[in-house]
Amino acid sequence: MLVAIATFCIPTHAQQQDSLLADMDSVEISLLTCSPGHQVWSVYGHTALRYFDKKHHDDLAINWGMFSFQQKNFITRFIFGKTDYQMGIEPFNYFMIEYAKDGRSIIAQRLNLTREEKLAISQAIAQNYQPQNREYRYNFFYDNCTTRARDMIFDNLQTKGILYSSKEKESTWRKEIHNMNKSYPWNTFSTDLLLGIKADNKIGRKEEQFLPHNLQADFAAAKIIETSGKERTLVDSTYYILKENKQNVHIEPSIWDTITPRALFYAFLFLNLIIVIIEWQRKKTFWLVDLILLTLSGLAGLILTAMIFSEHPTVSLNTLILVLNPFNLVFVYPVSNQIIKGKAHWYFRVLAYCCLMMLVGTSWQDIPSPMIILAAFLLLRTCSVIYIYASRNPKKKNK
Repeated sequence: MLVAIATFCIPTHAQQQDSLLADMDSVEISLLTCSPGHQVWSVYGHTALRYFDKKHHDDLAINWGMFSFQQKNFITRFIFGKTDYQMGIEPFNYFMIEYAKDGRSIIAQRLNLTREEKLAISQAIAQNYQPQNREYRYNFFYDNCTTRARDMIFDNLQTKGILYSSKEKESTWRKEIHNMNKSYPWNTFSTDLLLGIKADNKIGRKEEQFLPHNLQADFAAAKIIETSGKERTLVDSTYYILKENKQNVHIEPSIWDTITPRALFYAFLFLNLIIVIIEWQRKKTFWLVDLILLTLSGLAGLILTAMIFSEHPTVSLNTLILVLNPFNLVFVYPVSNQIIKGKAHWYFRVLAYCCLMMLVGTSWQDIPSPMIILAAFLLLRTCSVIYIYASRNPKKKNK
């Protein structure tokens, strides 16, 4: 069915050029911006195009966000940045019903295009929908459903350039993610764990357009500078196709909705400060505490190590790996064994230096506060363990 829609509803090169241009008078092309959803993959919103031909009664949604969890090794491919998305075309009513069920809004920006631009965009869509062209290597920041829709429009305008009435802001990839996750602290924390130093690089207007609401705002402020020098607004009109309806959304409350990462890590810090005080009083540490800390941080370190080999460009260099270190797993047994024997393993000194280096790393990477709390505690703990066992086993002075 979708092949038939793409073949017969969108003009092809086989038709006469004059007839095609005349048909474009009845065609409207709009940028669709869908509000964020509540699933992890939908909290940033979505972008699509609408192709509406009043004369031929064709109303289509063109969407570059098609994917399936049923893809072979989907999770592994996603982690390593090898996820492939597809372009899809469907009747607009189907597209609208899907978002209505989720209670999400859809805002349409009808574009102010010439006949020639509409035809060029229509033919580019038809070409992109060819089976050999539909699939693409998805990248959340650089090549996603929003940037694909933008490029489909911008690449087919007859223009000398685009002029924006709004001022360009200073931002980073991480700041943009934070803005979208204000209501989801655990999303913010989990993405901050994966995003490395490159996520804090300054980005410009074009880079910021990877997010649907940013592109929507830029389209509203954009003017097309024609080859003749004449200016016209990119957007002809803006209107709601669907308004948000929260009654359609039912989410079971979770304990994680009331506990933030920062609060949890502060509680963790308080608990372990009590443990350190008890250890100082008894002049002996609890080896089980170190076993748990090394194991958990080591397992998290395996994930950060895997990110080094990912195609995602902002995760390969991450200061957090100094604390969430896979080598912690290697030293779980020797460290615990030495503590049971009443000695501090030399690896505690390595951990202390790593914690210090990560804290210094806050000057070039925006490190989440829970991780700063963790690093501060680990530094305190390693120094405490070293001091306790050094005081128990003082080196004998030569007479």
